[in-house]
Amino acid sequence: MPMQEITKEVYAQYEERMKKTITNLQENFNAIRAGRANPHVLDRITVDYYGTQSQLNAVANIQVPEPRMITLTPWDPSMLREIEKAIQASDLGINPSNDGKMIRLAFPILTEERRKELVKNVMKYGEEAKVAIRNIRREAIDKYRGLHKKKEITEDDLADFEEQMQKLTDRYVKEVDKCCESKEKDLMEI
Repeated sequence: MPMQEITKEVYAQYEERMKKTITNLQENFNAIRAGRANPHVLDRITVDYYGTQSQLNAVANIQVPEPRMITLTPWDPSMLREIEKAIQASDLGINPSNDGKMIRLAFPILTEERRKELVKNVMKYGEEAKVAIRNIRREAIDKYRGLHKKKEITEDDLADFEEQMQKLTDRYVKEVDKCCESKEKDLMEI
């Protein structure tokens, strides 16, 4: 197999992993409560549904009737108490209101201090994503350096691959920065 084809195949494999890192970062951001009702904040909460851990959207209808409220109507009314317990046990920081038929989650306006705390979390997630992307680059380059030591590729092939991986890494690090900037702006908005 020619070197060009190997490089393209390997390059695409590492690029896919970097894309997954960005997707994971965005999922982490969705779980951060921004003062507005966003059903994605419930994505990580699971409830015991007859012995099986299930996501809330699998056991209840989730709606956003107003900008600062989420309602959960369980398919099985006997699950109300379990859902309420799961929300209270989560790190969501919102007290559920149970009226016997549905659960309401009222999102209070975030204080300036809480916003700054959430921005710190955003930056932490962003830094973790950058580290993951750089680790992918390092792994790829180490693999090619091993091929160079075995004399399977030339010095020029190695240099070209390192340059391509650095450009790819820079592109995805910029993407992480854009995501962080956007989420920070979203959090600091009143």
